[in-house]
Amino acid sequence: MTQNSKRRQTKSVAQESLKNQTPGDDQHIEPQNVTVEVVYDELTIEEQQERLRLERVIERSFYEAGKALKELRDRRLYRSTHKSFEQYCKDRFGYNTRRQPYLLIEAAAIVDNLSEKCDPLDRILPTNERQVRPLTKLDPEEQWEAWQRSVEAAGKKVPSARIVKDIVEQIMERTKVPNPYQISEVCQILPKDNPELRGKGKSWCIVTEVNNFSCTVRAWDGEYVVKMDHLKSFDYLEEDCQQMGVLCDRLTRLRNQGNLEEAALSVLKQLGEIKRPYLTPVEEKLLGVLEREYGVG
Repeated sequence: MTQNSKRRQTKSVAQESLKNQTPGDDQHIEPQNVTVEVVYDELTIEEQQERLRLERVIERSFYEAGKALKELRDRRLYRSTHKSFEQYCKDRFGYNTRRQPYLLIEAAAIVDNLSEKCDPLDRILPTNERQVRPLTKLDPEEQWEAWQRSVEAAGKKVPSARIVKDIVEQIMERTKVPNPYQISEVCQILPKDNPELRGKGKSWCIVTEVNNFSCTVRAWDGEYVVKMDHLKSFDYLEEDCQQMGVLCDRLTRLRNQGNLEEAALSVLKQLGEIKRPYLTPVEEKLLGVLEREYGVG
């Protein structure tokens, strides 16, 4: 056995001596230190590589889940058994809230952003979704700044969610501006450099929740959390916003039917990109035909 495969530990045996002391025995027992040899087996090069691989699998489990959920959602691979992605996730994975799968999807996108900027020789990335969650409130460049500062605050280690949250709050306080949007307001989505919003540049949406630095919005194809600078209001009148809300409900009910043909999905996509608060007579007829065909009304 090599010297490198052994380590020495010192252990007090006072308790063992006290165990052997009979009741009423006033004899003073001096603690004694003994050296105990603990043998560790050295790993082979292959075993070290396999350990590193498995550790990274565990660290990236939330990331892999987010990537898989995004593909399931984008390709609508749930449609054979469920009308909506949210219900599928609840039944299949036991997610208790509608937001949980979207949080994982968003977390995976943020890890991709951090990975692009991370030094390959000093690769410190998040190991769970809770560490990433505070970063969703920041722009990509600010996410990188917040993560680097969090790593430094943790002593060049993976920071806790609390450390990340504190750093994010400091950055947000530095750039705090009022949220100008209102519930039921109709806006255009501006993807910019957010990979989660890629392909949504022509879509309109309805604001359903106003947060400090973002809005939860509902589009024809799902719900999103969007930062303020990724939205642009259409400045519609209140009655126009109400009409668009009704239209969004109709499109959502059709989408949730599942098993829609490509032609039907194409019509929904086109209606989800109109830049006016009304449907033309032809568009209204097309939507009505789809609603009757799929039994939605």
